[in-house]
Amino acid sequence: MTPKHRHSVSWFVVIGALAAGVHYVVAVSLELTHVLNPIYANTAGFVFAFPVSYFGHRKLSFSGQDSSNKHAFPRFFIVALAGFLANQLLVSNAIYFTSIPFWLVLGVVMVIVAVSTYFLSRYWAFKGMR
Repeated sequence: MTPKHRHSVSWFVVIGALAAGVHYVVAVSLELTHVLNPIYANTAGFVFAFPVSYFGHRKLSFSGQDSSNKHAFPRFFIVALAGFLANQLLVSNAIYFTSIPFWLVLGVVMVIVAVSTYFLSRYWAFKGMR
């Protein structure tokens, strides 16, 4: 792994953890206080975390990539939305078919989805075209 790639991975972990933290705190808080059911709470968490994720990754994780906002934003949104849909499917199935608490299911699922998001972001969303 080159130093530049290590730098990108390091920032991806930091920004990803920050965005995941926002997502997790918002979702779990809304669900624990019974403001929203787990599925809607998870959606709200995604909505609050998306800007943190995009701007952090754009400015820090993938700052060396050669894509403009016009090119990167829609691609990153597709990546994030696909990750969220996978997240939502896994969370809703786990809640429906098991008795595992939402806070634990969400935490595990977010880690699983993060790995695929990194590779899609690096090699597609923030790559190419100016």
